[in-house]
Amino acid sequence: MTTATLTRTGPPGQARRAGFGNLLHAEWTKIRSVRSTAWSLAILMVAAIGLNTLVVGLAIASWGTTTAATKQSYLADPTGFLAAALNFAQIPLCVLAVLVIASEYSTGMIRSSVLAAPRRTPMLAAKALVFAATTFVIGEVIAFSSFLIARAIIGHHLPESLGDPATLRAVFGVGLYLTVLGLFALAIGALVRHTGAAITAVVGFVVVLASLARLLPGSLGQHVAAYLPANAGLLITHAHQESGDLLTPWQGFGVLCLWAALLLGAAALLFNRRDV
Repeated sequence: MTTATLTRTGPPGQARRAGFGNLLHAEWTKIRSVRSTAWSLAILMVAAIGLNTLVVGLAIASWGTTTAATKQSYLADPTGFLAAALNFAQIPLCVLAVLVIASEYSTGMIRSSVLAAPRRTPMLAAKALVFAATTFVIGEVIAFSSFLIARAIIGHHLPESLGDPATLRAVFGVGLYLTVLGLFALAIGALVRHTGAAITAVVGFVVVLASLARLLPGSLGQHVAAYLPANAGLLITHAHQESGDLLTPWQGFGVLCLWAALLLGAAALLFNRRDV
């Protein structure tokens, strides 16, 4: 029988710390190694682009019977036809963001992650950064593909082009909006740590509260609705600011970024204080 000798590299008692690059690689491996995630993202892109193409095609097919008021609304916001792809994509991406963190709690994998990387804040930052990069790419593919296909269908009916800075900003803003909204949802998942409850909270913020705020009396409802994360962030996807908007597109996007930053900060704080 032979005896194996374990050798320690480095000073005695010094644990080997995972660098941030290794954390990024680990989080990227987690995302891409789950086949359902890759297939879900691929199906999401195809479905969002396809749905947007269908909606635009139907709108142009009935252009001759479209009212003048509706045509004027299209002219006021020439990128408004991207709403079909955007509205379809935002909820599935938010659900995926919640699953990225909450599923580790439901499976107990979070314990292994913490043991491998005791410094919890860099681990959460790496998870958020990898998810943000993935979402940004997906969002921009959806935005520019939907726009270019719709542009070919619309033809001369609506004069808009990516050569217009406002139009380019609005199309590019779709990817920005989906990315930061995804980080907002990931932060809620880290705070709640329960998949079902976190998804319910995200949908409540994105869909339900936006509708309920408008029911508040007077200008109160208008102001509350304007500063909700989804309502504010969506302004970056509009080519032109409407007369009733309280915020400019970049101000609205800044409000969404602030929501996401505050929740991610709270998630990092609790992540370091709570037991896994």
